[in-house]
This record gives sequence, structure tokens and C-alpha cells, in this order.
Amino acid sequence: MISIFPIPALADNYIWVLAKGQKAVIVDPGESQPVSDFLAKYRLEPTACLLTHNHNDHTGGVLALRKNYPQLKVFGPQEVAAFATEIVYPTQQFSLLDLPIEVIESGGHTEGHLSYLVDQRYLFCGDALFCGGCGRVFTQDYAAQFAALQRFAALDDEVAVYPAHEYTQSNLKFAEAVLPPSCVLMEYQERADMLRAQNRSTLPTTIGVEKQINPFLKAQTLAEFTRLRKQKDNF
Repeated sequence: MISIFPIPALADNYIWVLAKGQKAVIVDPGESQPVSDFLAKYRLEPTACLLTHNHNDHTGGVLALRKNYPQLKVFGPQEVAAFATEIVYPTQQFSLLDLPIEVIESGGHTEGHLSYLVDQRYLFCGDALFCGGCGRVFTQDYAAQFAALQRFAALDDEVAVYPAHEYTQSNLKFAEAVLPPSCVLMEYQERADMLRAQNRSTLPTTIGVEKQINPFLKAQTLAEFTRLRKQKDNF
């Protein structure tokens, strides 16, 4: 049985921890101390780290963690070679915690951005997909980002989605402005507001939910996606 925990970090990041027994896998550690504290509290041994892309708020804690846990394997794209012990590539498959992991190409936000589908059930997507939104396209390669969203949309509706930021409330405000009125969207906004008022995470979401509330995942063409993404940049 796998358990998945969010560790809040920096301003609005989540570092995800997958735990099975006393073994753990860490996703996008932007800081090391919160991770070390969490591992010590629950007496977990970190065996691996998954990196989605080369931004400091996702990699800033890696070197300290490697120093503190010399056995730690760090998987990531070529762009994070300075931090990784294992370079992985789109469509590659490997196993951690006795679970299959598939690497999904999800560029656009950065060059080489990757996402990880664990056990066909849990998607760790960094900044490629958020609840109600997606990452800014810093590369200006809108086609790559749109293609990534199409790959996500092709996954099973039940797949749980674990983005790396708590952006749900602001994303849903934009969704409300650009999508037709929807009971699902309204209910999800109310849910997000309630959870944040309690200082609780709004995540994970699911692919099925995102197909209903996420304007970027609902976009049918590259032109529509590009227009929406540029509109959101200035929202």
C-alpha cells in the first residue's frame, strides 16, 4: 500500500513524498530541511528522488539531500544533470518502491520538462499541469505545452494528479472568467476555498475533474490553447 504526502515548501510549493513501508521517494524537493524533518518524524528512508524540471524551487534541496542520504538515487531530465544520478527520457519505464513508473514528455514550461506516471494511477507533473491551470510557457513553445496536455487528457479519468504548486484558487478564478457557468466548477471553487481556509491542500485533483474545470485541458486546438495561456499571463 502506497501513501502520498505533501510537504509545503517555499511560498506555495509542494514537495511530494511517496511512502511504502519505511521506504520513500521524494518529488521535486525545492528545499531540503522540510524533507529531512518529515523523514525523521516518520522514520522513513529515502531511496530515490524524481525531478520534473530545472527550476530552483524544484531542485534547490537536492544536493543537501544527496549529502545527507548518500544512497539516494535522483532521476530527472538532461536539463537537471547537475543534480541527477540517473537521466531519464520520455516513454522510459522503470520501477521504484516495486511500482512501475512511466516517464511522460511534458515540455513547454521549460525545455525537457518531464512528468511521472506511477502505477498507472498517480501523476506527478511538476508545473506542466495544475488544478484548473497549467504552467507558464517560458519556452514560448506553445505546441509542446499543448501536446503535453493532450497526453495528460488521454490518461484514465481516475488518475490522481499531484502538481507542485498550490495555485488552485487563482486558477479557478480564471476558469470562471473564460468557461461557461458550471455547477462542477462552482462546487470545486467552494471546496478549494474551504480547504485553504483550513490551511489544507486542495490537491490531488484527477484527470476527470480537470477535463471539466481546466480551460487549458479543455482547449481543442493549439490556437485556442495559446490564446488562453496568453490571456492567463495577464489575468
